[in-house]
Amino acid sequence: MQKFTAHDAKARFGTLIDTALREPVTIERHGRAVAVVLSKEEFDDIEAMKLERLRTEVQKGLEASAQGDVIDIDENDLDAFIDGVITGAGHPASTG
Repeated sequence: MQKFTAHDAKARFGTLIDTALREPVTIERHGRAVAVVLSKEEFDDIEAMKLERLRTEVQKGLEASAQGDVIDIDENDLDAFIDGVITGAGHPASTG
């Protein structure tokens, strides 16, 4: 993956675009990666993969629900449950 400084990306925008058509380009500011530029085709591929993963997870949830594999969460506990799912900590209601 090629790297451009933010200054070089601005000064050589055409070259940045041409390079991004071939491979993702990292843009760095003050030595830290702050963005990645990639082709529309690669972006579309990534979005398609994300959508497929979401569809798979939704389908798993629907199948689990149809089999009665559900948990009851009080609306007051919903934020804590979501935080637990995001962090991987789980939630007492999900341990059954």
